[in-house]
Amino acid sequence: MSIRKNDIVVVIKGKKKGKRGRVLQVLKEKNRVIVENVITVKRHLKPGRDKSAQAGGIVEKPGSIAIPNVMLYCKKCDRGVRHGYKISGETKSRICKKCGEQI
Repeated sequence: MSIRKNDIVVVIKGKKKGKRGRVLQVLKEKNRVIVENVITVKRHLKPGRDKSAQAGGIVEKPGSIAIPNVMLYCKKCDRGVRHGYKISGETKSRICKKCGEQI
C-alpha cells in the first residue's frame, strides 16, 4: 500500500478535485482512505440510555474516498506526484519521481 496514515494527499478525481488533506485512516480491505476535511458525512444518532451517555442529534464525521482518486502530495513540486522508492543501507524511503525529494 503506497498511501499510509498521516500522509498528505491531493484529490485528483471527482467533486472534491484539487482539495488537499492528511490521511486519518486507511481502510485496506475496502480500498479506501479517510482524508481530513475533504469529505464529511452526516449521521443521525439516537440519545444514549443513561445520563452520562452521548446526546442524540446530527453529527458530522469524515467520509472515505477511493485510493485511486488520491495522489501523494510533494511540497517542493506543490502538486500531486507519482512516487518511487530509494533504498539506502537498511532504510527504504519514498521519493518524488519528478524532483527526487523525499516524501
